[in-house]
Amino acid sequence: MSKPYVVGIDIGGTNTVFGIVDARGVVIASSSIKTKKHTNLDDYIDELHQELTKLLDANDATDKVHGIGIGAPNANYYSGMIESGVNLPWPTPIPLAKLISDKFGVPVSITNDANAAAIGEMTYGAARGLKDFIMITLGTGVGSGVVINGQLVYGHDGFAGELGHVIMKRNNGRLCGCGNHGCLETYCSATGVARTACEFLEARPGEKSSLRDIPMEDITSKDVYDAAIAGDKLAKDVFDYTGAILGAALADFTKFSAPEAFILFGGLAKSGELLMKPLRESMEKNQFPIWKGKVKVALSELKEADAAVLGASALGWEAKFQAPTPSAVPVAPTPATSPTLPA
Repeated sequence: MSKPYVVGIDIGGTNTVFGIVDARGVVIASSSIKTKKHTNLDDYIDELHQELTKLLDANDATDKVHGIGIGAPNANYYSGMIESGVNLPWPTPIPLAKLISDKFGVPVSITNDANAAAIGEMTYGAARGLKDFIMITLGTGVGSGVVINGQLVYGHDGFAGELGHVIMKRNNGRLCGCGNHGCLETYCSATGVARTACEFLEARPGEKSSLRDIPMEDITSKDVYDAAIAGDKLAKDVFDYTGAILGAALADFTKFSAPEAFILFGGLAKSGELLMKPLRESMEKNQFPIWKGKVKVALSELKEADAAVLGASALGWEAKFQAPTPSAVPVAPTPATSPTLPA
């Protein structure tokens, strides 16, 4: 009897990562192609098919794939479309789920990358067993996936949960890529940390900092982290500032859905107590009294190398067992509630 597999595909503006995942959440094998090199969508899908087929053949998984899940920017779970893709090289909207399903001959389900991360965490990671939590991804931007009563919240149009674009600074806020000013991601993303460092360097010209040895346009969040670990006060203040804003945001988000926990994922989340200490202090300071001391903040338990593929792959099981509709959004399978898989 053959083992069942699903494929998880994470489409980014630069790379597309894909992998074969078994029913236990083990990534059997993975590979990638360059998204950017294809200005023609058909050429991109052809290469994806070619390289994924090679991976399936090499791992004795051909004809054993029961579904494909895809995480992609601005992907709509309901329609199967990429509605807008400012970081993708193809005109949108794109009926991606149908195109991939037709090419591979298996059911396909898609959602945006942050929602995929939330589903992956609920299925395989730190949110197993949780029915109410919010996933926050701290990368180039700030993404989020909101889970209430065991179901990911999509809203009426498939785009609910854009918490990275909640406005934290209504007066003189930073310009965001979305066109608004003061969005959370302009302060609490990796790029936001670098922007804060540059602002601090300009506002505190007489203060010594190792960051002054780096051209301002080249400063990264990793540079700020390294400086802070080495004891640089200005760099530490950057993390205090970032954590205070993020903590206040999490307190506000608690008022919305009363989550049991926030799960943080992404490079910035690995900053340890540099970020977590001011974050927790700010969250508790701004927390509504009935939730003080009750809401946990935890780090993702998914391996970073596998997280994108695992998150997308959880959608593959959904695609196999239940097609998504706005009136009946399926719940990602968990160890306790997974449907019986074929032998």
